[in-house]
Amino acid sequence: MPPFGGSVPSSYGSNSSNSSDSNIITIDVGGQLFQTTKQTLALAGPDSLFARVSEPPISSSHHSVPFVDRDPELFSVFLSLLRTGNLPSKARVFDIQDLIFESRFYGVEDLLINSVSNPSQFEAYNLERSAILSMNGRDSPSAIVTTPFGSVHVAHGSKITSFDWSLRKKRTILTQFAAVDSMLAISPSVVAAGATDFSGLQILDLENGSVKKTLSWENVTRSSSTVQAIGSNQESLFVSFESGRRNSNSIVVYDLHSLRPVTEIAHNEIYGAEINSAIPATKLNWVSGNSLLMASGSHSGPSGVSGNIKFWDVRSGNIVWELKENVDCFSDVTVSDNLSSMFKVGVNSGEVFFADLRNLGAENPWVCLGDGRIAYNGKKEGVGCKIESHGSQVFCSKAGDIELWSEVAMGSVKNSEDELGERVFRKNLMGKMKDMGGSRITNLAFGGNKMFVTRKDQQSVEVWQSSSGGF
Repeated sequence: MPPFGGSVPSSYGSNSSNSSDSNIITIDVGGQLFQTTKQTLALAGPDSLFARVSEPPISSSHHSVPFVDRDPELFSVFLSLLRTGNLPSKARVFDIQDLIFESRFYGVEDLLINSVSNPSQFEAYNLERSAILSMNGRDSPSAIVTTPFGSVHVAHGSKITSFDWSLRKKRTILTQFAAVDSMLAISPSVVAAGATDFSGLQILDLENGSVKKTLSWENVTRSSSTVQAIGSNQESLFVSFESGRRNSNSIVVYDLHSLRPVTEIAHNEIYGAEINSAIPATKLNWVSGNSLLMASGSHSGPSGVSGNIKFWDVRSGNIVWELKENVDCFSDVTVSDNLSSMFKVGVNSGEVFFADLRNLGAENPWVCLGDGRIAYNGKKEGVGCKIESHGSQVFCSKAGDIELWSEVAMGSVKNSEDELGERVFRKNLMGKMKDMGGSRITNLAFGGNKMFVTRKDQQSVEVWQSSSGGF
């Protein structure tokens, strides 16, 4: 008999009949009776097995009880999930893979994912190192991208290894790159990948390891076009290209769905010693609150590190705001829509700075969030530091540790209608004592209710999660 094998007589147990005018449904799962309502079962969706048992075939008896030949303990977990929207605590006694297999049988895997790996469950203050994802081979991760519900793709050497949302199922493909420097997830199984020493941006199908398409930039010298950075919004894919001769660069905008070029912005041809225009964008962030593209890049020369941050109106191709970084240039920079702010780590001081995007266009917008001590002894405290925003928090790596910066809610006092109130941010060190230190952090990424961390010379990815979540 198949798992959903028809019905048993209503005499099988008392008060277990289903009638056409009743809202109460009785189900026999592996010999154990369960009662629930049609409304509860309807939450599983019309294509689920729950929908089938709530509406028995017309040919069956009105007084028959549907029989499902499955584990009643696992069934009770999913019935609780339908009733409350959350997995019950007893679900922790099961292996996550057993729950996945059973959820697919019942047709409710999406509900399971939403309950176990929902981005709304991300608890920044309670994160701690909870698991290690090992990579095959000897190469350390060079790039990492995630999807909203927590699947993760890791580039290491010429390979890309993908983990599903449960972080149990692993698949590795080989690429044509010696090493992937930039990567962006277009869908759960498709990524855009590029390198600073390989021509063109490749759209890779991670299911079968094939190249779906290669995007290239036709520069004036007709030399190769290497990828310096990738970004996106809901409609567009942004790619920062540099010519193989390093004498021109540009940002090309593609339609995210058709992958056809739409427009080109930030096109620079370098002549002589025009070092500022020679700097390609090495990080692209879409600022949805302002509908602007933030493009940043820096260069190390005899006089120190210099760079620029430009905010582009993609539709007009115009620069809305440009910041030239010479004194304590950024080691890394990010933007937060939730906080309407831009954040950087100073390459000399190692301090975190913020700039209020409500004050767009200010000549010197940076406010130091640390103690303001800038090192002039030639030692660059901020080299290698990474900074990323997620939700309403900002995460900054300092060597092997991670700082968490959050804004303190307070009544701001304005001196005039045109003046913005003072904003206060506070720092916390993340993790428990066991999580402190280690090799220098090279990547920070966020997906589902987790944070992913990679470190120099480590062939693995750390998974950080709150102790109250996960299995």
